[in-house]
Amino acid sequence: MLREIVLDTETTGTDAKNGDRLIEIGCVELINHVQTGAYYHQLINPQRAVSEGAFAVHGISDAMLADKPVFADVVDAFVAFCGDARLVIHNAPFDVGFLNMEFAKLGPAAPPLIVLEDVVDTLLLARRKHPGAANNLDALCNRYGVDTTRRVKHGALLDAQILAEVYVELLGGKQTSLGLSIAEPAGSVAVEAVADSGPIAPRAMRSRLTEDERLRHVSFVESLGTNALWRDYLEP
Repeated sequence: MLREIVLDTETTGTDAKNGDRLIEIGCVELINHVQTGAYYHQLINPQRAVSEGAFAVHGISDAMLADKPVFADVVDAFVAFCGDARLVIHNAPFDVGFLNMEFAKLGPAAPPLIVLEDVVDTLLLARRKHPGAANNLDALCNRYGVDTTRRVKHGALLDAQILAEVYVELLGGKQTSLGLSIAEPAGSVAVEAVADSGPIAPRAMRSRLTEDERLRHVSFVESLGTNALWRDYLEP
């Protein structure tokens, strides 16, 4: 069984080394690349002001964070939810940098730092699969037909759910969620799981080949000779 945690964060700004802090963590659980419905979400009091630029992106204000717990008070629940699962993050150095910064502030009792090389960075996956193309999350959603109509502003939990769908598309096949859809984040910790709903009926994937790419593929396969096994898989 492969357990992965798709993770996203929001912050007070873009510079973890110069005082910016985490203000939101959103995580979605995948088992064998299928969303189970289990998730973790937390708003965090950063004990500093949110920059105007960051607020324009995520819409989380200082007032919304004033009564929320500090990172030290939520880290145990966050680490427990993630467990030893592999993390999946878009532009992983950004989020890992902030998480490791927050861990370092906790002193000797802090969890081990996250090793960047152990994280699946979907931005790197996208760049390898679509070199030269725009590979931010919005562009990938457009490319793969992932619904973003719920997404008025960036939010860690909703972005993690959307990224989970994009991640499966980057791996080559769309899966069906085993769990319930995740509502708009309300700001409290939520860790929920649902039972397996039974076998998932396979769905044919729509082809993303252009006509020119298809014809060049056919030409290549035919060049392999009449006994080539790949001839059996050519589209009629």
